[in-house]
Amino acid sequence: MGVGAVIIDLMSDAVVRIRPYEPSDRESAVLLATRLETGVAGWRDNGAVRGAVIGWIASSLDNAAADGRDVFVASAGGEVVGLVTVAERTHFTGEVDAYVGELVVHAAHERHGVGTLLMNAAEDWARRRGLRHVTLETGAANRVARAFYGSRGYREEDVRLTKALT
Repeated sequence: MGVGAVIIDLMSDAVVRIRPYEPSDRESAVLLATRLETGVAGWRDNGAVRGAVIGWIASSLDNAAADGRDVFVASAGGEVVGLVTVAERTHFTGEVDAYVGELVVHAAHERHGVGTLLMNAAEDWARRRGLRHVTLETGAANRVARAFYGSRGYREEDVRLTKALT
């Protein structure tokens, strides 16, 4: 179930549809960006984190129509309630993977299947392009996201270590 998939969000009785991003979705999509602050290391500057996540979403939306990229949105009641960005990215081994840059779901629709539908759309996109892997990154402290991806068969491949210098 990818693009065009539909679910009923049982909490709100809203019909949720997955479809390609349209420029008219921009304002609602950018408002979701702050949800990406979850799981960022506590020692990072909160203002810098907020600026970065808004920048990620804005950049992905600006480049949604570029070759080798796409953005899918989940819409309910005429509002964007989630999005996923996906692009081709070369792994250090030289193999081209699909890379999910952002997956974000509005808090009111979280844990109701919206993220699953959005990831299905990204994985279907990768399959149609003949790619063999989908990669992504999430905060080490974002246990909910890590459990979600693990339940979908994603395995940890790299670990980033940081030391604060005083």
